[in-house]
Amino acid sequence: MREHDPPDTGSRLIPPVDPHVVVLFGATGDLARRKLLPGLYHLARAGLLRDYRVLGADLGHLGAEEFQKVAGEAVVEFGRQVADDESLAEFLDHLEYASITDGPDALADRTRELGADLSGESGADCRVLHYLSVPPSAALDVVDLIARAGLVERSRIIMEKPFGTDLRSARHLNAALHATFDESQIFRIDHFLGKEAALNILAFRFANGLFEPIWNRQHIDHVQIDVPETLSIGQRASFYEATGAFRDMVVTHLFQVLAFMAMEPPTDFTPLSISEEKQKVFRSMQPIQPADVVRGQYHGYLDEPGVSPDSDTETFIALRCEIDNWRWAGVPFYLRTGKRMGEGSRIISIAFCEPPRSMFPAGSGVGAHGPDHLTFDLADASKLSLSFYGKRPGPGMRLDKQSLQFALHEHADVLEAYERLIHDAMCGDHTLFTTSDGIERLWEVSDPLIANPPPVRPYAPGSWGPNAVHQLIAPNAWRLPFERAWRED
Repeated sequence: MREHDPPDTGSRLIPPVDPHVVVLFGATGDLARRKLLPGLYHLARAGLLRDYRVLGADLGHLGAEEFQKVAGEAVVEFGRQVADDESLAEFLDHLEYASITDGPDALADRTRELGADLSGESGADCRVLHYLSVPPSAALDVVDLIARAGLVERSRIIMEKPFGTDLRSARHLNAALHATFDESQIFRIDHFLGKEAALNILAFRFANGLFEPIWNRQHIDHVQIDVPETLSIGQRASFYEATGAFRDMVVTHLFQVLAFMAMEPPTDFTPLSISEEKQKVFRSMQPIQPADVVRGQYHGYLDEPGVSPDSDTETFIALRCEIDNWRWAGVPFYLRTGKRMGEGSRIISIAFCEPPRSMFPAGSGVGAHGPDHLTFDLADASKLSLSFYGKRPGPGMRLDKQSLQFALHEHADVLEAYERLIHDAMCGDHTLFTTSDGIERLWEVSDPLIANPPPVRPYAPGSWGPNAVHQLIAPNAWRLPFERAWRED
């Protein structure tokens, strides 16, 4: 370090992780192979896991060596970095396996043995992280197994979506969880919020005096959150038929991103303060009215394996919602997501109010390209763009839309979403996780739509949804597809 360089405090902002046994339920499933096992390997390789063991648990009957082979192949195939032999061998040496068909006592004995290896015979200083990478129908059975095994104390649990499919089922799920775990032990995972770009929204808003003063109804005309996908439902027909685009994406993902965009400044950067401000946003949301929603279904969905021939499940949804509080009253938030669309993106676009009167002469170009926009790209290589009018070089007063752009290029040591969220759960940090109250409130505002959904409208694969989406947002226009591509240089 040079004499005048500031000291490196970054490492001191990363909380230490207690010794942990990670019990990975569904250890040989698709999510575990693609994300969780490679993610745990990367955390260990980065030095963020030191004293740990991973206990794979599912309905199979593998030995430890067989599970280690499965995990090693998953890391090599799906890991973000090339795994070197030494670090991979060290990681695999921390993996064990237990079949849940052997019952709760066997699971308890194996978990406690591993804990004792980490922190002495009693294992008193060791924590347990239960990751439920299982189908929704099996989640409460696993919770019951954990309770019968006596593995609740000093433990935390990560739950995968969906967190219910309506208000009644969400309340039932939360009540069942709270019968075993305290709310402080429960981490409902949303990989959207684990991305670097999501945290950068908070940094951008609350660390810069330039933007926070104009982040309100007086300066912002409307907001768009747009997450189109090019993929079909694939092999997920049974899941998708029971959920659809609204339950799958809006409640669990897009509303969470909306809360980061709309929340008030927290009193400090702690999980409790941030959760309180997100919950205030949810409480201020107006019920979603069917008249403010467009549902769609791509041509060919009914031919997908496992889909009912008369299904009215939506593969596309666009909606308008409003937040009835002092900051956002009267500002519409437009959300859109769907399968088999024109391109895959994750965009937040803030449209600023236009000047009340133009002093420029007719034909100058002012107003010809719509309002100024601040655009966040939440993809892995996150980008940000600010568009504005500027004078075209040359004689006369001609104005063109111009933009400032920058990209937060990912470094090799940046954590992938699941890695960050697993690490946060180990630290007990709820910043990027939602609460039972938050989930129930979101289902409550969704009640009018769920009770009386508008009919699904067909749309062509590769399009941007049914034509009715343009009437939904009129007189404004959707930002995607972009008129100008992101600059790569």
